Amino acid sequence: MFEKILIANRGEIAVRIIRTCHTMGIRTVAVYSDVDFRSLHVEASDEAVHIGPPAAADSYLCKEKLIEAALSRGCQAIHPGYGFLSENHEFARMVVQAGLVFIGPSAEAIAQLGDKIAAKALAISVGAPVVPGHHQSLSSVEEAVATAEKIGYPLLLKPASGGGGRGMRIVYSQSEIEDAFTSSQTETTKAFADNRMFMERYIPRPRHIEIQIMADKHGNVVHFPERECSIQRRYQKIVEESPSLAINEPIRRTMGELACRLARKAGYTGAGTVEFITDENKNFYFLEMNTRLQVEHPVSEMVTSLDLVEWQLRIAAGEPLPLMQSEINAHGWAMEARICAEDPRRGFLPTVGMITRYATPRGKGVRVDSGVRAGSVVTIYYDSLLAKVITHGENREEARERLVQSLNGFHLEGLITNVDFVNAVVNHRHFVGGDISTNFVEENFPNGQPVDEPALEKHHYMAIAAILIYHVRKGLVVESLKPMAAKIGRRPPAPTATEYVLKGEGCLFNVRLEGDQVSRSWKIAVDDTSYYVETPEFEFYRRRLKLKINGRYQMFRSRYQEQHIQIFFCGLIVTFEIYTRREWELSAYMPVERTPVRENVLRCPMPGLVTHVCVQPGQLLRKGDEVLRIESMKMESAIAVPFDGEVEAVLVAPGKTVDTDEVLVRFRSIANVSLE
Repeated sequence: MFEKILIANRGEIAVRIIRTCHTMGIRTVAVYSDVDFRSLHVEASDEAVHIGPPAAADSYLCKEKLIEAALSRGCQAIHPGYGFLSENHEFARMVVQAGLVFIGPSAEAIAQLGDKIAAKALAISVGAPVVPGHHQSLSSVEEAVATAEKIGYPLLLKPASGGGGRGMRIVYSQSEIEDAFTSSQTETTKAFADNRMFMERYIPRPRHIEIQIMADKHGNVVHFPERECSIQRRYQKIVEESPSLAINEPIRRTMGELACRLARKAGYTGAGTVEFITDENKNFYFLEMNTRLQVEHPVSEMVTSLDLVEWQLRIAAGEPLPLMQSEINAHGWAMEARICAEDPRRGFLPTVGMITRYATPRGKGVRVDSGVRAGSVVTIYYDSLLAKVITHGENREEARERLVQSLNGFHLEGLITNVDFVNAVVNHRHFVGGDISTNFVEENFPNGQPVDEPALEKHHYMAIAAILIYHVRKGLVVESLKPMAAKIGRRPPAPTATEYVLKGEGCLFNVRLEGDQVSRSWKIAVDDTSYYVETPEFEFYRRRLKLKINGRYQMFRSRYQEQHIQIFFCGLIVTFEIYTRREWELSAYMPVERTPVRENVLRCPMPGLVTHVCVQPGQLLRKGDEVLRIESMKMESAIAVPFDGEVEAVLVAPGKTVDTDEVLVRFRSIANVSLE
């Protein structure tokens, strides 16, 4: 076994690998850029090497620096994690040529399977079904148009290289094919330095199923229980589970056998994932193979009680597989939610900032893989993934309930994240019922907002949490005044029922509260519904609240400011204004706030780096026209003008770093501009 390895990655996967290495007695060397010098993975490792400036191209993607760092610190191997260089066949070859072990498949296997066209040909050769289409590189727009007519619409344009949905386009008619092909080819060329495109029939409402395999250097290959990864946004997964409701035992067995057959044919070693999609008739098709450890590997670990990173290390060291196929047993159900620095209400745009408060859930069947802590700074330079919350239960509903409660108690402040969005997803009635597909988010959460109205009971629970925080805090102030009251001979009044009015977005509740903090038991009526509540824990500092409502524990997060209390619960976020009965009666006479006047400027929706400016002063624009492009967290976004107008001044240029709300473009008075 290796004595020391270098981890050519950062964030939560680096911390995850370090944890297993320390368990196995392997020393670790971390690498870090200028902005990562205080990162968690640097602190967790035995040694750390600085490799350059923040930009990934000058640090985590610099092959020579990584290999030099490994050699200088006496490492025997390099673990690439996922992302960055994990599927770069040139890096794998360079590692081996330097006399080190690459903890992953061979360079030849990565090159063959990383090419989606070559991978489909290999899949066909082992009998795997593929989506009907044209699985050869398209040489021109004209060929794309002619081929599309043969396949039929709708169809999917896909790049031969890369992943993460970059360069993919759904095309519904002939009128769209030319623009889609050109823009797709431009994006994939920039992202992967490869302009090859192919196309296949578009499968509506597919489900994404994948098979984890492990292969050693002695010809042994095994597969693990499938993972369902259908909950996605921008073709990127955010919630995964194992096993899947979408397939039965015969399909499960066939998928596993095909995945192993494909790995053998490719001469594969190490961890890999064979991805399939299924249609609404349960037909399944080979999609691609990822030649690395997946982000969602913990759900496989939870249902098998195995450590896949340990398997990677043992295989790379030349050992045979720890278990054979018949010895791999699954039990229960596991789910994972990815916690990302992004704003679901703004199209999942990346967010940055310092994490000011951070507390993760814990308990039976709960695991958190995290790369951050309080004080960590999230920047524009790397992926938005901060942490993963994984839960296990005896069945799907138990795993889901544990995930819901864990997300209710996941406390992160300082920047906007998707914590409450993924919680809303796993609380959605269609998810609960297993009616999901890769279209789930766009169908049920357009613009990041749920289509369905939330259950009234959940709003009641949130009102209870808000009123207890307000009432108990007020009661603590009264308690602090009791010694003073005793000195002047006054006895504080006995507790009586208190009435409040709670006003939130789209809701108004009359609340009657009886009880006290001494007994920690309350009778609370929200409108005409009564609840019996116990308050075992009030974590005001961490802003978490655990209540027992009608015999069941519920976890809430909160923010408190005077009469306004914001409650986070099951993916819902409501800010309550709290009034006594008399205050509510007087509030009718309070002045109404005026609607702010719209500015004649375009502000930056997210932090990032300006890569392209499309307009110039004096140019007339219509609402929706592209103004510029910004790159942030490995994602390039087009910024459009929100109104008709004439450009007065462009205040940024390519290469400039911009912050959220920074003015990018100033427009002349809109009222005086005619675009007819």
